Amino acid sequence: MNLLSKKQSNLLTMNTIKYKKLNLEKDQLLLDMGCGEGRHSIGALLETPANVIGLDLSLEDLNTAKSRLKDFDLSGLDTFCTFGVCNINDIPVESSSFDAVMCSEVLEHVDSPEDSIKELVRVLRPGGIMALSVPRYLPELICWKLSEEYSKTPGGHVRIFKHNQLKELAVLNGLKYESFHWAHGLHSPYWWLQCLFWDTKETSYAVKIYHKLLVWDLMKKPLFTKILEAILQPLIGKSLVMYFRKPI
Repeated sequence: MNLLSKKQSNLLTMNTIKYKKLNLEKDQLLLDMGCGEGRHSIGALLETPANVIGLDLSLEDLNTAKSRLKDFDLSGLDTFCTFGVCNINDIPVESSSFDAVMCSEVLEHVDSPEDSIKELVRVLRPGGIMALSVPRYLPELICWKLSEEYSKTPGGHVRIFKHNQLKELAVLNGLKYESFHWAHGLHSPYWWLQCLFWDTKETSYAVKIYHKLLVWDLMKKPLFTKILEAILQPLIGKSLVMYFRKPI
């Protein structure tokens, strides 16, 4: 399969979820709940043999996701990716409809993560894998300390998860813990700078310079930033990612 744009291909490296851990097989069905602008949905379509359904509350984000999907040459695929509007607490499908579920950077936004997890568990088939990611506790706490506005922005983060809190939330709702990893070590300083210069972040020289570093890493993939990312992930990785299995 040929991608139309090298830039779009590089954007897929921004994905937080490791698709191989979802154990997807040909023609299985994957739910990307809270898909936003489609980064993980499109990545899963291109990198797994599964069909993908991306759901989100934001119609604007979904329109962006549909537009991004058109940037790829999908002529060689016999699977599909489709997007729709949906509330995470009321997914309009039968129980056990999906072979795998991913929910990335969503639970920190919702009113009741317990209700959201219960609904995600309901639609996952027995034996299926669920991938959950949230902002990691320490990097997120620093953001909250640096800027009061960071957590008060409409649609923003209303809670911070500690490692064991996310794990227990899933386990208490019937899932079996499998593994975890961190992601995006280079991104934490960028968010700290934005919070530090919150009122002037659009024009801040420090924010602009660090953003250029992230773009350089994304587009060029130099050895220097690969090594730096590997070092920073266990220390200040921006995201905590956990994988669970629904018992049979």
